Amino acid sequence: MTSIRRPLSRTSDRASKVVGPNSFFSGQPMPAQHERYVATLRRAIQEPDRPTPTRNAYLPFKRGGFNNLCDALDYAATGNTGLNFFDARGRLLSVLPYSRLQLEAQALASRLIGADFGRGECLLIIADTSPDFCVAFFGAQYAGIIPVPVAVPVGLGTKSGYIEQLRRQIVACGAIAIVAPGEFVEFARAAASGTTARFTASLSDFLELPASESPLRPFQAGESCYVQFSSGSTRTPQGVDIRQDQLMANIDGSLAAQEVSEIDAGVSWLPLYHDMGLVGFILAPMCAQRSIDLMAPHDFARRPLQWLSMISRRRASITYSPGFGYDLVVRRASTQTLDHLDLSSLRLAGVGADMIQPAILDRFARTFAPNGFDPNAFMASYGMAEVCVGLSFGRPLSGIKVDTFADPQTGKDRDFVVCGHVLSGHRVEIRDEEKVLGERKIGRIFVQGPSVMPGYFRQGASPVHDGWLDTGDLGYWRGDELVISGRAKDLIIVNGRNIWPQDIEGAIENLSCVRRGECCAFSVEDGESEKVIVMVEGRPADPSVRESFEGQVRQAVKETVGIDVRVILIGRQPGLPRTSSGKLSRSRARAQFLESGGARPRNLNNVVHEFERR
Repeated sequence: MTSIRRPLSRTSDRASKVVGPNSFFSGQPMPAQHERYVATLRRAIQEPDRPTPTRNAYLPFKRGGFNNLCDALDYAATGNTGLNFFDARGRLLSVLPYSRLQLEAQALASRLIGADFGRGECLLIIADTSPDFCVAFFGAQYAGIIPVPVAVPVGLGTKSGYIEQLRRQIVACGAIAIVAPGEFVEFARAAASGTTARFTASLSDFLELPASESPLRPFQAGESCYVQFSSGSTRTPQGVDIRQDQLMANIDGSLAAQEVSEIDAGVSWLPLYHDMGLVGFILAPMCAQRSIDLMAPHDFARRPLQWLSMISRRRASITYSPGFGYDLVVRRASTQTLDHLDLSSLRLAGVGADMIQPAILDRFARTFAPNGFDPNAFMASYGMAEVCVGLSFGRPLSGIKVDTFADPQTGKDRDFVVCGHVLSGHRVEIRDEEKVLGERKIGRIFVQGPSVMPGYFRQGASPVHDGWLDTGDLGYWRGDELVISGRAKDLIIVNGRNIWPQDIEGAIENLSCVRRGECCAFSVEDGESEKVIVMVEGRPADPSVRESFEGQVRQAVKETVGIDVRVILIGRQPGLPRTSSGKLSRSRARAQFLESGGARPRNLNNVVHEFERR
């Protein structure tokens, strides 16, 4: 048996390519399952790639109901649906039917077992949008090894920061090895130095390892499934401990809430290291034997309208995005010809992952109404990695519902999007510090149910007590539907008055020179009271223009929420801090601000000066 504990010979990295079948079994007898695997690969190499179909020819449709992921893939593999990967121009890069995914994942699992990986150990996987990631993830499942998907490097000048972040994640989960795309192997090896990770390579190198003669050892119901690092936990990584039971309960509930059927197919650009991308467009569709067309997030950023073009060409019925994705395509649409788009096939355009802005969705609906988009296709949702992904969903084909809430402190009205009904089998309570609150009372959201995590992986502290998860979010009931109003830690309190950072940011974004997502509001203690800081991307070189811009920002906030703020203008590169899924991180912005002047700054002016000097 070859062990990963001693050096292995290397071949050239061949990320995102199919490895020649003969290379797996050179000089070794081929078991029957491997012969079938080789035959499948040879057919795939010889035949031109064609996308998998929407419907299975003979396999009966099952909307979930499986005990674990391997059982679900074993069933889906007997049909002819699967995953299709496209580039920024909409060209088909590769096709991965579930049948081929099963065979390749089982071949990898045999090699992981043969390489002396222990059952229950962790395999870190840099989650690019490619067949390699899917094979690595399911290969770990069949081997009884816990996959840990993490983000790919994003942006320029981030190598050292990315390596340090990756190192923290390796340490947090105790990963024994890392699978990386060929172009990121050296990054991963640098991060792994001095940690528990003893082998770092591309998938093709892992597949060069000798196969084990031992049987596969897939995770069963009640056992581990994977570790999901929550998107906001980059400095101190918190890995959500996802179990098979919790995941299957969440997938079954989500598929039912979305009324997924045998005629559905999806398109997604969401990152596969994020819960909405991984569960929503890899794991859940596989549990319903659905075909999914995928493009990488960086390709979406380059050509966002290709997302809609793929929906149009492939006649997809389901897609999902945070609000900023809908906003981006609307802005790009102003400079493009849209005559070729037909969005009439889209019955579910989900929106979630950040605070839902009705104005953005309204602009999207008006922009693409001539292209057949039905605004009733919008489905608001709410969730988090700590419950696998989704907790509440609107009704299919009901569109977005907006609730006007009268702030009891100011008397002003605020509009919130209604996020629908809680998944079957789950309970939600809205609480203050002493009691459970009634309808239309804002409080902290607690949830109990079958998809709630047991805790964070290898961490003693947990927000789950007596089965109830403290989400850290604020919201209220509108009848039997849930409304999300914000994050508790982001709430700004000035002279006893609650102020939502979204109100401040919205006032600034209404300025013609500021786009959505280019400003951030938070508060800091200045010895005697709370002071509100506003960071805005965009720092004009001309001092007089800069002073005028700062004045516009202060005036916009004053007119909207009636408070004075200190304005900090920063460059668009690197810009405001964001989570790995692209959401604005107010807590990290505040932490960076405080770090520039000490944990408890006595002189706010000095802190501002030091931060701006950076």
